[in-house]
Amino acid sequence: MFKTVLTIFRGSVAAAEEELQDRTALVVLDQQMRDAAAAVDRSKRTLALAIAGDQQEGRRLEATNARIADLEVRATTALEGGREDLAREAAQAIANLEAERDAAMTARTLFGTEITRLKRHVANAEARIAELDRGRRLARASEAVRSLRRSGIEAARPYESTLPEAEATLKRLRERQIEIQAADDALFEIDTASGPSATAEKLAEQGFGPRMKSTADDVLARLRAKRPPAA
Repeated sequence: MFKTVLTIFRGSVAAAEEELQDRTALVVLDQQMRDAAAAVDRSKRTLALAIAGDQQEGRRLEATNARIADLEVRATTALEGGREDLAREAAQAIANLEAERDAAMTARTLFGTEITRLKRHVANAEARIAELDRGRRLARASEAVRSLRRSGIEAARPYESTLPEAEATLKRLRERQIEIQAADDALFEIDTASGPSATAEKLAEQGFGPRMKSTADDVLARLRAKRPPAA
């Protein structure tokens, strides 16, 4: 007798849990989809900022290249006029501008990579949300039919449980994206601090191998090479 009562009690608890899950499944899905849509909106804003940053670096790069070209002409004219002092001053300014140019080019490369990643992420997330929205409409229709059947129109039938699977998929997606982003950030910091470029620059500063950045002497030598031979 006791075993029968315990079995009935366990069955009642299980039925109550199933009923609670059925009643709250759509509510939970609605909230999770709102959260997902908000996350996509944040990604879009980040994408817009990345595009704006890339465009700004592009304008800076164009302006820097124009200034370099102008100063090279002026420095060459100063050399031809025998003003070595002014030519050297211009050459130093050119060297500084070339460093700015290289930084802008590197920034545009980083922005381009991030823009591509964000576009792919946003497109993927929007496709998943659209798929979940279609599933939600079907689930609501199924829920409406089941409510009618509970009212006595037709005996209730078991339905496939697709909502928990959708919730689990969305949760795994968000966790994986956070992990991938953290790994990418860590890898970028490691590469910046101890990558081949940093090592090569350190060796060049000690005189081992060619310099990584141009100097005023390098610019002067290049400008002298451009001068036409004396008549």
